[in-house]
Amino acid sequence: MSRAGHRAERLVDAADARLPVVEGGSLLRKAFPEHWSFFLGEIALYSLLVLVLTGVWLTFFFQPEMREVVYTGPYTPLRGVRMSAAFDSTLHISFDVRGGLLMRQTHHWAALVFVGAIGLHMLRIFFTGAFRRPRELNWVIGLTLFVISLAEGFAGYSLPDDLLSGTGLRIAHGIMLSIPVVGTYVAFFAFGGQFPGHDIITRLYPAHILLLPGVLVALVTVHLILVFHLKHTQWRGPGRTQRNVIGKPLFPQFTATSTGLALTVFGVTVLLSGLAQVNPVWTYGPYRPDLVSTGSQPDWYVGFLEGALRLVPPWETNIAGHTLMWNVLLPAVVLPGLLFAALYAYPFVEQRLTGEWHREQHLCDRPRERPVRTGLGVAGTVFYAVLLLAGGNDIIALTFRVSLDALTWVLRVALVVAPVLAFLVTRWLCRALTRAEGERLAAGVPTGEIRQNVAGGYEDDHEPVQSFRPGAPRRPLTVARTGTPARPRREPERPAR
Repeated sequence: MSRAGHRAERLVDAADARLPVVEGGSLLRKAFPEHWSFFLGEIALYSLLVLVLTGVWLTFFFQPEMREVVYTGPYTPLRGVRMSAAFDSTLHISFDVRGGLLMRQTHHWAALVFVGAIGLHMLRIFFTGAFRRPRELNWVIGLTLFVISLAEGFAGYSLPDDLLSGTGLRIAHGIMLSIPVVGTYVAFFAFGGQFPGHDIITRLYPAHILLLPGVLVALVTVHLILVFHLKHTQWRGPGRTQRNVIGKPLFPQFTATSTGLALTVFGVTVLLSGLAQVNPVWTYGPYRPDLVSTGSQPDWYVGFLEGALRLVPPWETNIAGHTLMWNVLLPAVVLPGLLFAALYAYPFVEQRLTGEWHREQHLCDRPRERPVRTGLGVAGTVFYAVLLLAGGNDIIALTFRVSLDALTWVLRVALVVAPVLAFLVTRWLCRALTRAEGERLAAGVPTGEIRQNVAGGYEDDHEPVQSFRPGAPRRPLTVARTGTPARPRREPERPAR
């Protein structure tokens, strides 16, 4: 990238500039960082655009009704079978409407990419400390977007009323019933009566196409406004300070890059939809309350909830004639609630403990420089991974021909032990990497040459470090081991225009 493709942008000089009250400078000259990790949020944005476009198209053909009909379409194995109008219209989209199956699968793949991109974007924000002042509000908004995207994905996943999604609705019904005191009322209202009810699809549909998307779009808009106002964080490096942003200007360099990324997201999503089958509802058949699909697995983003339900033993307590189902309440209500509450509170707690709450932070941390935070992040990721594996414990046991009970107990132990070990190992590794990096900067890089010193001994030759990763420390080097003065390479600073 030439120097002309970069510019420095001054940050807002205010004591507490958290909200977009005043926006200085020209919008077209706003600087954007160039590192690939900063594009994860854009992938989520363009996946949302694919979701909106394909979702609008699907609404022209989908019928959100639970009235019973007899299938008379072209798919022979289900011809003459009684099913809901919702499932019948899903089959109609898949087999009768030109391009219908491609649009259905594009919508589904875009949903998977959307949630995944948000999750990776949040991990990048967490590990680099980009949630600190003045961006705490944007962290809260981003985490809320993630929670709503989970609910939106589950609602859309349940609309076809096939046997697999019906199994998920049965689990959701059980989770509602596990809530003390009000659980039965919540379940009765949601399903319109005793399970399976007659209203759940008609109530999920407006939530899926109007309520939740409206909240998503509103939060994304506020999120982007705050990003533009607060400016981007950036890796440390030559010319980068707490008071500027160095990168591509919005127009034309960043606009061209972002447009290329958008087209790539569209193309890859459609390519996946044409080559990789997802959610073939016709193989599951219509939902029946007396059947459960064999080897049923939810989409990956709710797999952790399925795993938590499978790992908790069947604990129940009877109090005054009321039964508390701890095996459902703890993993499906209490655990997610505590998890997201901790994520919401983390930026404020960390800044109080480290004393950083009173000053703004615009430079990214490298994960190795924050061993405790990185250890907590890796421990949480391992905790999630164990739950995700537990969500498919029956498939794993069948595939590898091991005992399902033994595997369940192994995963129960791993759920407690593995995150602790991950934290300790990660913290040690971060400290070791930081220490090795300091030694490398001080001693230089081995050249592979051996020299004989005046005393007759031999020692290897070193040269100053000349390549640096984003955010790596760079300080002037003094003398290498050979006694030759080391001349550190100075990278030219990009001019601020």
